[in-house]
Amino acid sequence: MYRRWSGAAGAVVLVVLLAGCGGEQAPAAAGPKASPEASAEPSASASASADPKAEERAAVLAAYRGMWREQAVAYRKASPEGTRLETYVSGEALAMLRLDLRQMKEAGRRANGRVGHEPEVGSLDLDASPPTAQLKDCIDLSDWQETRDGEPLPMPSEQPLRYRASAVAEQWEDGRWRVITYTPHGEQTC
Repeated sequence: MYRRWSGAAGAVVLVVLLAGCGGEQAPAAAGPKASPEASAEPSASASASADPKAEERAAVLAAYRGMWREQAVAYRKASPEGTRLETYVSGEALAMLRLDLRQMKEAGRRANGRVGHEPEVGSLDLDASPPTAQLKDCIDLSDWQETRDGEPLPMPSEQPLRYRASAVAEQWEDGRWRVITYTPHGEQTC
């Protein structure tokens, strides 16, 4: 049961959309001689030179967050119907998710609440064929709840509320990143 829960919770629920992700910070107060163009240009080139792969890292994280967002929809109704899972997930990760959804449906279970997470791209290999990215995450089940026929189910006592997970994403010929493997590490707390 522990393995089932860590897999279900890991492959489950809501993306925590972070306010300001991908947004720009407000510029610092400029002196009377500084122009907006002058202050914006150096910061753009500085961030590009700091991490030339920043755009791809952001695309990988967007795919991972998209996977979580679509999973949330699927887990609320225990069905992939009406979701865009295949836009973000493929391979082993998609097979695991479909199996989990089928088992949830057969057991009369649904997901309520949300799973928090803190994803980051650990490595990015754009020279691989196809390009790949390794992700790591800290899963937080503090707001997670499953129900059976509308009744709340208790969390297994051996289930940690926070644990590590890893994933691999590939960039396909269409340029989009897709999560192809997802592995919960329920024994590794974070």
